[in-house]
Amino acid sequence: MSDCCPGSKTMDFSEKDEQGDDETGARQSQLKQWPIQLHLVSPQAPYFQEKDILLAADCVPFTLADFHKDHLKGKSLAIGCPKLDSDQEVYVDKIAALIDDSKINTLTVMIMQVPCCMGLSQIAKSGAEKATRKIPVKQVVVGVEGGKVLSEEWL
Repeated sequence: MSDCCPGSKTMDFSEKDEQGDDETGARQSQLKQWPIQLHLVSPQAPYFQEKDILLAADCVPFTLADFHKDHLKGKSLAIGCPKLDSDQEVYVDKIAALIDDSKINTLTVMIMQVPCCMGLSQIAKSGAEKATRKIPVKQVVVGVEGGKVLSEEWL
């Protein structure tokens, strides 16, 4: 598509050869798609179909040293910021479309322990409630100091 911004072009990296989990050298990224920003992702993208989805607040990957290895591996990703992103009502519809149209298996929402991040969990809950299919939705809260998972609960 010639009128599409290259930064918004759907790209699926999942077919790349997997390198071993060698802990002695540089780790391989576990990101298997592009784009990742929730405003830009398409629920019809092949990398969302019948997959486990990780919806992460923008700050989470910078706080967790092993984000790729421990949380992203084997999942498709979307990111967003409930404090800074505009037009968030679109997010609820996107979550519902991921559940109903893409038939995702699970949705894990990773947020920081700051109050504004709870908005991302609320968006995920609202999208799940709007969807006709019911799937497991998990919330993972990450500590600001020390970058540790503080809690995990099913919503």
